[in-house]
Amino acid sequence: MRDYRFIPYEPDKPLELAPDIRKWLPPNHLALFISDVVDTLDLSEITEEYLHLQGGHPAYHPAMMLKLLFYGYCVGIRSSRRIEQKTYEDVAFRVLSCDSHPDHSRISDFRKRHLGVISRLFVQVLEICKEAGLVKLGHVALDGTKIKANASRHKAMSYGRMVKKEKELAREVDNLLKQAEALDEQEDKKYGKGKRGDELPEELQFKEKRLAKIREAKLALEEQAREDATRKGKSGKDGKPPEEGGSGSSETFEVKPKPKKQRNFTDPDSRIMLDGATKAFTQAYNAQAGVDCTSQVIVCADVTQQANDKQQLVPMLEQIEEDLGEIPDRVLADAGYFTAEAVESVAQGFTEPFIPSERIKHGDSPEPAPRGRIPDKTSVIDRALRKLKTKVGQQTYSKRKETIEPVFGQIKEARGIRTFLLRGLDKVKGEWKLVCLTHNILKLWRHLWLDHGRSAPVFR
Repeated sequence: MRDYRFIPYEPDKPLELAPDIRKWLPPNHLALFISDVVDTLDLSEITEEYLHLQGGHPAYHPAMMLKLLFYGYCVGIRSSRRIEQKTYEDVAFRVLSCDSHPDHSRISDFRKRHLGVISRLFVQVLEICKEAGLVKLGHVALDGTKIKANASRHKAMSYGRMVKKEKELAREVDNLLKQAEALDEQEDKKYGKGKRGDELPEELQFKEKRLAKIREAKLALEEQAREDATRKGKSGKDGKPPEEGGSGSSETFEVKPKPKKQRNFTDPDSRIMLDGATKAFTQAYNAQAGVDCTSQVIVCADVTQQANDKQQLVPMLEQIEEDLGEIPDRVLADAGYFTAEAVESVAQGFTEPFIPSERIKHGDSPEPAPRGRIPDKTSVIDRALRKLKTKVGQQTYSKRKETIEPVFGQIKEARGIRTFLLRGLDKVKGEWKLVCLTHNILKLWRHLWLDHGRSAPVFR
């Protein structure tokens, strides 16, 4: 008989698990760190909502639900169905849920219901990062990245096509209604009256619903065009109605969208945007982030419908000041953020801007800086651009790429977050804050537990 030297393998052997559920995981596990961080957060804004609820099934504790969501987002599992499944199959999720298994619909409802509060927890986590020494605000790099909307670009339609399709569908609906009326008359003669009047043919119901959707989208585009015209003023450069498509006098004109202006039926707030990485047009949002260059901690985050970044510089820096009570010493951003007004505003607010006025192609060297003392009458803009041409300015600006691009790479590649789950600008803003919040938790975990073996600082 052969004597195999194997470690005993007994599938039917009963296991004795540690009574302390935290012992099921190694002491430096990410899930345990997230549990400790959530336990230090002020969750009163969420818990107060459950104070006077009467009847019905008791709610799961918000701390547990947040731990499941935070851990799921950290490891790239965002689907409520997959999170529910993981509470059965994955030890880390099971530890965080204390061996309970919230239904996916309750997880999804919790995220939607408290998304605004969850996004505000971003500031609390940022404060913890600051206490841990990860937020210096010496250099902050800004950039935007296109995140796909939860909608296909093939579900969008241009205003010009809406006008044409509306007329076609209106004619088809009218013809189908006439056919239905004729059929009703024939059946009344044959069977007598008694057939319900709301029994519309399936084809008619489909076309009526489609017509209603197109009309709703068409009205929304027209309303947006009127709002844009109001912001720009009632007359164009030469005193004529705005280019957006008007007729009549400069005082009373009808504003209409451009024929190619599009609206998506699935997520109307999303926009067709060019993804800089793939060079392909996609239905997306422009996700913004400001990153501390010393630690790659995200210090400000937002989402915009605008494809370019020109209007985002000042609001992002204002968010940093509002959340942390400080302003960065220097801000680094690419040419997409440059406008004379924004750069001047930043410089006058005591933050040193390093923002080129034109895109610097890869491999190209900027023009050498003029020699000699800067003339006293040199404008703020010229001073900022001149500084970028110096060796010190170039070294400072080089921190931008090495700081912000790895952050987006970690979010998109390592965690697989390339598409928003939620729809609508407000919900997408909240989800992006959740993504950035969990990015900061990962940075904090690596800094405290993995690098230094310390626990999370208490935040109250």
